[in-house]
Amino acid sequence: MKPPLRFEMTTTRAEFLRLLPAAVNHLRFVEEDGTFVHRDGARRWRIGLTPLSDLRLGMIRLERYGIDIDFAGYSDAEIADYLARFELYFRRGGG
Repeated sequence: MKPPLRFEMTTTRAEFLRLLPAAVNHLRFVEEDGTFVHRDGARRWRIGLTPLSDLRLGMIRLERYGIDIDFAGYSDAEIADYLARFELYFRRGGG
């Protein structure tokens, strides 16, 4: 098993939950103590969602979360495909 991937995401929990099914290609998952888990025999992925302090920009307050994703039983190519799809659904524009 590879170490988990870690990054920060500026989103609300509600928005994360709304986008998650499509981001994981509608694979069935369960929530266990704030962690989202998919199991398929010996293969498994897990997404941890940890609240972080809000990002404050003047009067604007944005929710932030630490995201940990780990995989067991997946090839490097499968992980890369999974992460590309996940990133696509959670991508935010800026400028």
